[in-house]
Amino acid sequence: MIEASFHGQLSRDFALDVAFEVPATGVTALLGESGSGKTSVLRAIAGLDRRDGSLTVGDAVWQGAGVFVPPHRRRVGYVPQAGGLLPHLTVSENLDYAARRAGAGRFHRADIVARTGLAALLDRKPGTLSGGEAQRASVARALLGQPRLLLMDEPLSALDTAARGGMLDLLETLFADTQVPVFYVTHDAAEAARLAARTIRLDRGRIVTI
Repeated sequence: MIEASFHGQLSRDFALDVAFEVPATGVTALLGESGSGKTSVLRAIAGLDRRDGSLTVGDAVWQGAGVFVPPHRRRVGYVPQAGGLLPHLTVSENLDYAARRAGAGRFHRADIVARTGLAALLDRKPGTLSGGEAQRASVARALLGQPRLLLMDEPLSALDTAARGGMLDLLETLFADTQVPVFYVTHDAAEAARLAARTIRLDRGRIVTI
C-alpha cells in the first residue's frame, strides 16, 4: 500500500490538506482543475517540495516523525509537463545518464528504446524533437531510472490531438506491461478514465472523491 498525508499553507489563500491510501499497483490519477493541488501532491510524493505530513510506500517510510528521505533516494521516475530532458545531451545521452545513475534493474535500455519507438531519435538533441517525441524520451528516461514509483505531471497537455492519441496508446501499453505503480496528474476526466485504475479528485487543495 501507499499511504500519504500532506498538509500546510502553500500561499496566502491556498492550503493543502489531503490524506489517502491506495494500492501500490496500477495507475492512480490525480484529477482536478488548474490550481486544485494536483502538482503539489505529486511534488510532495517525489520529495521535491517538503510538506508537513507522512508518506509510506510499501514497507518504506519516506516521510514521517523525524524521517525525510531526500528525492534522489526515493527511486521515483518524474515526468514533468515539459519533459525535462537535459538540453545539452542527445536522447541517447539522456537515457545513458539515467541508466548510469540507477544501475542495473528490471528495465533494460534496448527494450525501453524499442517500446517507446526512440531508435531513430537517439542522436537528436531535445530542442529538435516534437512534443510527442520529447515526451516519449522523457518516459523512457524515467523508466531507465529503475523507479519504484512513476510520477507523471500532465504529460499530454502540450501535445496536439494526433500526438496525444499516440502517447495515450503508448502509455496504456507501458503501464500494463511494466507494472510500475503510477501517479498520473491530469485535468482530463476521459484521460483518467482510460488510464487509471482509481481516481483521486482534488479541488482547492482537498480531496473531493476517491
